[in-house]
Amino acid sequence: MATVRGQLLVATSAIDSGPFRRSVVYVLDHDEDGALGVIVNHPLESDLDEVLPGWAESANAPGCLFEGGPCAMDSALAVGVVSDMESRPIGWRQMAGRVGIVDLEGPVPVGGELLGLRVFAGYAGWSTGQLEEEIAEGAWLVVPARDGDLISPDPDRLWSEVLRRQAGDTRFWSTLPDDPGLN
Repeated sequence: MATVRGQLLVATSAIDSGPFRRSVVYVLDHDEDGALGVIVNHPLESDLDEVLPGWAESANAPGCLFEGGPCAMDSALAVGVVSDMESRPIGWRQMAGRVGIVDLEGPVPVGGELLGLRVFAGYAGWSTGQLEEEIAEGAWLVVPARDGDLISPDPDRLWSEVLRRQAGDTRFWSTLPDDPGLN
């Protein structure tokens, strides 16, 4: 299978519980050793400034911490979208296109360096072959990502918005009721 780095994984109804239910995952890395990503549509109630003082001003609304996935929930991972590939902020490391990881130990990026920034508690990780199996089983749809998906001002609607913009029958997933068993 080709890499899905820089693409979105959109959970199907095959995932009906847990942190991945109706999730949209941005894949930061994917190779023969496995995959790593962050759930971009699960904001938490934690105020970012309380967790990482000084970083809230650089983060996009809503200015909260996001649940990045079930792995290492006690650690934080910042993902930023650069506005210009020529002027990258100190501590930004490219993952795919204009998306990269921002070093939380370094200086807080200043105005104009980033189009957007999100901070995630934990991440989503898959071992060798695990993600490929889940995709083959129909748990995930792999769709193109837009830079704006990572910094959507309305993350609660992102799952249906991403599905709605797809071609063909894939867009019909966006109308799936919250509980398909009640349909």
